[in-house]
Amino acid sequence: MALVVLCALAVAPLDAQRGQGGRGGAPAAPAKDTVAPGIPGVVAVGTPVTVIKEGFQGTEGPITMPDGSLLFTEPAANRISRIDRDNNVTMFLENTNGSNALACDAKGRLISVQTTAGQMRVGVLYPKGSEATLAALDVRPNDLVVDKKGGVYFTSPGATPQVFYVPAGGAAMKVAEGITNPNGIQLSRDEKTLYVNDTRGEYMIAFDVHPDGTLRNQRNFARYEGVTKADTGVTSGADGLAVDNDGRVYAAINSTGGVQVFSPEGKYLGTIPTSLGAQNIAFAGPDKKTLYIVGRGAASKVQMLSQGFLGRAK
Repeated sequence: MALVVLCALAVAPLDAQRGQGGRGGAPAAPAKDTVAPGIPGVVAVGTPVTVIKEGFQGTEGPITMPDGSLLFTEPAANRISRIDRDNNVTMFLENTNGSNALACDAKGRLISVQTTAGQMRVGVLYPKGSEATLAALDVRPNDLVVDKKGGVYFTSPGATPQVFYVPAGGAAMKVAEGITNPNGIQLSRDEKTLYVNDTRGEYMIAFDVHPDGTLRNQRNFARYEGVTKADTGVTSGADGLAVDNDGRVYAAINSTGGVQVFSPEGKYLGTIPTSLGAQNIAFAGPDKKTLYIVGRGAASKVQMLSQGFLGRAK
């Protein structure tokens, strides 16, 4: 399968990144390299999970670029940073209106959920001159994914947790509610299934996607490993999501650290460990066989046997 048009970002101006420090200060403990167990078809036993850099002011929204490098947001610094194939870190965009998560559409536009109070929106950030508001919001958005029609799904884990859909050229409409704390969101390869991570639940949730973008058949798709329900409730810490070219689903787990991997049927396959909590993940590199893991102000990467889905940037 040929890679679809990704964000047209290769000509973006890159300046030296300024300022460091995790959200609210440096991490309580330094990030350390770890070693992955063997997960058949996913990662070879003993593969190093290497820390690239830490001290970022938040680590969210990673997404691949056409040249194989990675963009991610630093919400507390109101900017987007870039990691190239040689682990060099530079500043890509500033003044991003509190952008949290990133995605690209088929036109090559960089789209984000923007969280600044009074200016919350789903909008186009790049290329320069194409900036636009796709949907003005009165809820705080968290994560997003763009479908092949240019529609945007996004989560809002606020006081009334909901999932929304913004059809291309249309207004945001609520398509799901009742998830305790909807966080990461992702589409299957064929875009017939939508996955949502529940930060305070035991299960990743799945929906059937209808042609008009609405959702049906809400169900438990996969049970997070090592999460148990207690009288005080559940805090799985499940955050960002990714899918690979074989349909496996990857969930970043912030509470325990690491990336849990599930089969297309929702069977737990194993965990790629990190020393700090994992917030978000993305396949990048020229062949999309490098998994980048960001969280707690740090960024790491691991060489994979599996390959990220080639049909979308995210």
